[in-house]
Amino acid sequence: MSTIKSSIKRHPVFTYFALTFAISWGGILILGAPYGIPTTSEQFEKVWPIVFIPYFLGPSLVGLLMTGLVNGKAGFRELVLRFLKWRVGFLWYMIAILAAPLLVTLILLALSLASPVFLPAIFTTADKYGLILLGIMVGLILGGIMEELGWTGFAVPILKFRYNILTTGLIVGFLWAAWHFFPTFWGSGDSSRELSLSLFLPPCLFYIGVLPAYRVLMVWVYSRTGSLLVNMLMHMSITASTLFILSPAAKGIPLMIYYLILTVVMWGIVAVVVITNRGQFEISTVGRNR
Repeated sequence: MSTIKSSIKRHPVFTYFALTFAISWGGILILGAPYGIPTTSEQFEKVWPIVFIPYFLGPSLVGLLMTGLVNGKAGFRELVLRFLKWRVGFLWYMIAILAAPLLVTLILLALSLASPVFLPAIFTTADKYGLILLGIMVGLILGGIMEELGWTGFAVPILKFRYNILTTGLIVGFLWAAWHFFPTFWGSGDSSRELSLSLFLPPCLFYIGVLPAYRVLMVWVYSRTGSLLVNMLMHMSITASTLFILSPAAKGIPLMIYYLILTVVMWGIVAVVVITNRGQFEISTVGRNR
């Protein structure tokens, strides 16, 4: 037991991601197999709340477990303090909550001049308040809280001991993107339970293109604020806006065009932030003060 614990402490981030993928993907593999892999859209909508329980529990449960194993009670105290840290300045709340929806809205409205399929859902739905509430609730609970207890709660601070903001963001960002692939594959079957590329490829482009860039920005915000709470809100913002409140009716190629443009713009923003804050991206401030 002491040998295993020693190995975990020597490789905490690798252990964290290995266990997270094992629990999240393993749960979908076990619970989703009876419905077919990939499964149909109808089956996906019917059973995903059950199948996805271990998926969303993976990052948070492993994050708490690793916090206890690596840092003990002191680690839990620090985690709580970072979660309760809310006095970070109004500007950072504006960036965390409004940056993603404003960017997505501008891109979709511009694209909607060419086709109405790009109109954000909030413009076309009759139940606007219900859509906003659903997006915020899902984004905050499943995205912000359940995921960030692990990504930012455990992995990011440790990586920032060794790497700068950009490298830390890229490592966590691409692993974050990869974490979404298997459940997307599982839910991308056609009526014959054959993989539908029109269902599978657009979200994959979003994950591999947008999420790593957005994670770099999240790590930058966390580095400036030291607030787990603000990062949870930032995660909630992109989930609520892209998947619910502002999600367009576009499918297939049009959806991929939208995600490609969003990818280019998001990485452009990252480039601007890196260039204008070069010193901060060279020195890991919060991570080295832990």
